[in-house]
Amino acid sequence: MKTILLLTFICFELMASIIKAPVLSVDGETITAKIEKVDVGVSGFVVHRIAKEHTSILKNATVIAYDKEKKIATLKMSNFTALRNNSLPSGKWKIVVGDEVQLAFGYSRALLIAPSEEIYHRITKSVRIQWVHSDLFATVLSYRGHPTPLKEDFEAMSIATSVGLLFIYLDKKLYTIDIKSFKILSISDAPLTQDSVKLPFYSRVEKIEANWFGAGSNELTEYAPHYYKLLVEYNKKNENFYNVIKEGDAKLHYLLKNFEIGK
Repeated sequence: MKTILLLTFICFELMASIIKAPVLSVDGETITAKIEKVDVGVSGFVVHRIAKEHTSILKNATVIAYDKEKKIATLKMSNFTALRNNSLPSGKWKIVVGDEVQLAFGYSRALLIAPSEEIYHRITKSVRIQWVHSDLFATVLSYRGHPTPLKEDFEAMSIATSVGLLFIYLDKKLYTIDIKSFKILSISDAPLTQDSVKLPFYSRVEKIEANWFGAGSNELTEYAPHYYKLLVEYNKKNENFYNVIKEGDAKLHYLLKNFEIGK
């Protein structure tokens, strides 16, 4: 019960309304905004006002640093492709001071990667959030020819279903992740019994189609090592995650050399 309450609390905190704040400064592909509270890794976009009643999303934005004393967030921008339409012209507007940052969009919807049906149902019934079934992600993977999920596949899932959060269950812990930035937002204990493993994760889709070659085209042979490796790639400075791996299965200690702790 304690674990369930903890997970529910985390989700309620993350499901808070979209964070909105004006842009304070622009420096190349980096901007700053004053935000009362935000975690590194939270993603969103920057909205530019074209006219009195018209706005346009110009860039994706991800929090890369946060000064708790000054309450200033530094965000890295990247191309916004969620609403791409090659048949329509694109504007040449640039982000300026006063434009609006909107973060945590889609945090009321989540995808869960779990190794078994039992664990999947235990978590989805315990955590109050709008779950998008893993069957849909399996369908996305099949369309993309990736029986081994890549970060770009999770981004495609986010665009297709407006999912903002990703949960991954690994070795009695539940990782809460921003699905676009792939940054870990929290790690919570979830001591559930794991009697079986379905690859690449639990879903009711029997077979995920594969490309002939390329990243992600091979069948996944092990559940935990793949997702640990994927998380390490995008969370190299996360000390909590580093300690989890350091104190965990010795077979995964080879991943420790990939971290950039103290650098």
